[in-house]
Amino acid sequence: MRKLFLTLLASSAFVSGSLMTLTPAIAAEPDKPAAANTLGEARTPLTELGKDDPYLWMEEIEGTRAMDWAKAQNGKTLPVLQGDARYADLEAKALAILNAKDRVPGVSFAGDGSLRNFWQDKEHVRGIWRTTTLDSYRTDQPDWETILDIDALSRAEGANWVFKGASCLPPRDTRCLITLSNGGKDAVTVREFDTTTKTFVAGGFVLPEGKQNYTWLDQDTLLVGREWKPGELTKSGYAYVLKTLKRGQALDQATEVFRGTDADVSVSPFVLRDADGRAMAVMAQRGVTFFESEVYLLEGAKPVKLDLPLKSSIQGYVAGQMVVLMEQDWPEKGFKTGDLISFDLAKLKAAPDKAPATLVLRPTARQSVEQVTTTRTKLVVGLLDNVKGAARVYSHGSKGWTFQPLDLPANSSIGLGSTAEVDERLFVTVTGYLTPTTYWLADAGSLKLEQIKASPARFDASTHVVEQFEATSSDGVKIPYFVVRPRGLKYDGGAPTLLYAYGGFQQAMTPGYSGVMGKLWLERGGTYVVANIRGGGEFGPAWHEAGLKANRQKVYDDFFAVSQDLISRKITSPRRLGIMGGSNGGLLMGVALTQRPELYNAIVVQVPLFDMIRYSQIGAGASWVGEYGDPAIPSERAVIAKYDPYSNLKAGQKYPEVFIETSTKDDRVHPAHARKAAARLEALGYPVLYYENIDGGHAASANLAETARRQALEYTYLTRKLMD
Repeated sequence: MRKLFLTLLASSAFVSGSLMTLTPAIAAEPDKPAAANTLGEARTPLTELGKDDPYLWMEEIEGTRAMDWAKAQNGKTLPVLQGDARYADLEAKALAILNAKDRVPGVSFAGDGSLRNFWQDKEHVRGIWRTTTLDSYRTDQPDWETILDIDALSRAEGANWVFKGASCLPPRDTRCLITLSNGGKDAVTVREFDTTTKTFVAGGFVLPEGKQNYTWLDQDTLLVGREWKPGELTKSGYAYVLKTLKRGQALDQATEVFRGTDADVSVSPFVLRDADGRAMAVMAQRGVTFFESEVYLLEGAKPVKLDLPLKSSIQGYVAGQMVVLMEQDWPEKGFKTGDLISFDLAKLKAAPDKAPATLVLRPTARQSVEQVTTTRTKLVVGLLDNVKGAARVYSHGSKGWTFQPLDLPANSSIGLGSTAEVDERLFVTVTGYLTPTTYWLADAGSLKLEQIKASPARFDASTHVVEQFEATSSDGVKIPYFVVRPRGLKYDGGAPTLLYAYGGFQQAMTPGYSGVMGKLWLERGGTYVVANIRGGGEFGPAWHEAGLKANRQKVYDDFFAVSQDLISRKITSPRRLGIMGGSNGGLLMGVALTQRPELYNAIVVQVPLFDMIRYSQIGAGASWVGEYGDPAIPSERAVIAKYDPYSNLKAGQKYPEVFIETSTKDDRVHPAHARKAAARLEALGYPVLYYENIDGGHAASANLAETARRQALEYTYLTRKLMD
């Protein structure tokens, strides 16, 4: 579920075929015992959870009282940080890097033979969607042609548009569904666009604002999941009803083809196509939880549920094979968690419950499949091996799958980019903490590699080195972490050190080049650390599984173990150690604040989850009960309550002064978490710095200027706490 769900929420829609009607499922009644509640406990009514919280009014995302409070907090925090003599220089340096004209533009292949890119700079604050040729892209000064100017569009329409991407109809990719967000929200407006005329299509498809999934069926038909009737959304706030929408039809004329239940996370359409754009299979994915899903084949007289484990994700289609990643053991078939397998799609469609599967790849205990993509006839797999990247090209033949490695630089992070589809070409990126990103054109057929671009260095990396260490967690598990430190570091505990981690949703934290972090922190003598704690995907699904629900404390113990290891090695000390994390990582920051405040002198809490007793009722929180557990189930709430930062804030503790950031437009996590955290800290008598960006969505910034301001605020705070 996870990969497709995250992709679809990013409005990267799939493409098409014809659908048959699915008999609607019966919706679950609210607040009834969930099937996963194996203890048979009665659910606590949601209205009872946190009902005495004095800050419930902060959950009204743009309520007058909440907005007045947020603006007042900004009015107190910004003069402190922006009034620091170092702030202006830090902001100017960050903005110069973000707006640099010599940034390397990442590109994607389009079916019409062009390359496309979305670009933002000082002159194009909201950005332009543009195109060039491969020959031109190879040069130092590519000749770009604008397809769509978001700044001009916003001015013309008096709107606050943020470009969220384009989904184009293969094989030519000239008809596209443009996704636009008001201020950066997850809720988006979708409009049909013609790249040949560079105009929105008169009378074309328009999907009004909402959290929605969509895909092209053909040039005149879309398959759409959205809020068709008021309230017709899952408890997580996403679509569970799919309908076909024909060109020229009003929304109320769309035809229902699939219905999940409001207890699902989301229902999404997707289609497997061959390299020529032909639809090979039309499917619906019903997200039972964030990590569990059912997949239905929507062809023939009625839909057929595929015999796949709930924790598995379809990765693509190539050489007649549907490729699937196992995120749990499948003992009936002999497959293990982390395996990459494939099915002959024709056989699967003919006999969905009997089709044999073939092993493509079984990672070792310290490996994981990080990325999968396809060219015309090849399967390309990005691997992590002890959190370092590699890439393999797989071919399918009469004897199954064989592979050859792509000879890319070692000890780096490897990113698989856009593929050409018409042939075997794909873009690949290579990066590291001290190594600017290089851009390669690879041929999966010949294995030829050509470096075609290299990002300029944004800071002096010669003063630092990268090392990898391991800390021992509370249960004896070894937790790897990277340290980027000055070469001449004195091991006396005096190094200003910023520790970053995430630890959730199977997301791996891999080495990557950040010009802003390097300029604003490393070049000024700072040390930077990234912890690969459980809950992430560094070692595959099992590493994630080890930190779910009842095991959540292990994630936090891993983080504390890395913190203590840094102190034990005398790289730093509590006086000089600061931490940063966002979203799920913001929850990690809250737990660190309440459980081990003595370890840290600075905590940057970015767009956080914080009130874990009410999280399933706020924003998209209901979709994450598969990660954290369900607060409405007493036994699961008891686990959550032990680490819930909000209810565990207490008076009389030695909390460092924290810096909490959020965005009003964050309709995913919701700014109430950050607001309530700051309000309660203040009520308990603690100093707190709080900044709420009025735009920006879950990224906390809607354009490069806002990003530069946020980063300058963060590093000013960290300088004051750790370097002074």
